[in-house]
Amino acid sequence: MWQPEPEQSRPGGSGDDGRLPPAGPPARPPARRRSGLKAAVFSVLLAAGLAGLAVAAVGIAHQLLPRRFSAAQRTAISAWELQSRWRALAAGTIFPGSVSYQLPASALNGTSGLELRADRLGISPMAACSAAVSGTTSRILREYHCSAAMRATYVDSSGGMVATVVVAVLPSAAAARTVVEALTGTGTSHQAMVRALAIPGTPSAAFADADRQLSDAADAGPYVIMSTAGFSDGRRRVHISADHYLDSELTSLTGGLIHSAGQALGRPPPVPACPGAPGC
Repeated sequence: MWQPEPEQSRPGGSGDDGRLPPAGPPARPPARRRSGLKAAVFSVLLAAGLAGLAVAAVGIAHQLLPRRFSAAQRTAISAWELQSRWRALAAGTIFPGSVSYQLPASALNGTSGLELRADRLGISPMAACSAAVSGTTSRILREYHCSAAMRATYVDSSGGMVATVVVAVLPSAAAARTVVEALTGTGTSHQAMVRALAIPGTPSAAFADADRQLSDAADAGPYVIMSTAGFSDGRRRVHISADHYLDSELTSLTGGLIHSAGQALGRPPPVPACPGAPGC
């Protein structure tokens, strides 16, 4: 008996109606491609993180590194330190127990000088400027706003000469320089500047203003430092200009005392630097 032959499928067909089968899910990209994409994304994120960390590190370093002061700031800080030094230092530092000074060779008619020493006899309490100086010096210091003064008296190694040294506090180095120029002109002044400070029970017990032989002055920062010298044995004022040796010895004594106090008060402070803490 005849049987019909099975119907052959059409190309692309899957059923009797010839329709295409429903589409399946899209094919996944190859595994290697997916791994490369993840690595690229990770690299970008890592780079961004490192960049942020670098910016943060720079900011932290900027806060921790010492601040760089401008020239004007350094000048102001140094001036403030000098101005407050007389309060910060002990009286024994400003007026040490002994002071070395040099007698010039010319006074000895020799080729070398002679090193001498003066010993401190006493230090007075802090006082008003007018109480430490006399005459025109008091007026000049008042004109340039001297705020305080301190004195000390020394005796030379022979015991025959005594000297009083005074430190006057001015508001600025410029004011101190102007005062010294007004007091001394171009050189040592023989006018009586400093009031003699007698220390009871010492070789200076009889040292009075009438015994002052000469005075000298110099500036050190905002300070005017003056000294006057005379005899401890009651000898009155003499014309020392006629005695070269005596003039040199007294001038060396006063100059040595002024230099010593000036070294303590007027030495340049260290260059201002921030200690490195944030917000310093």
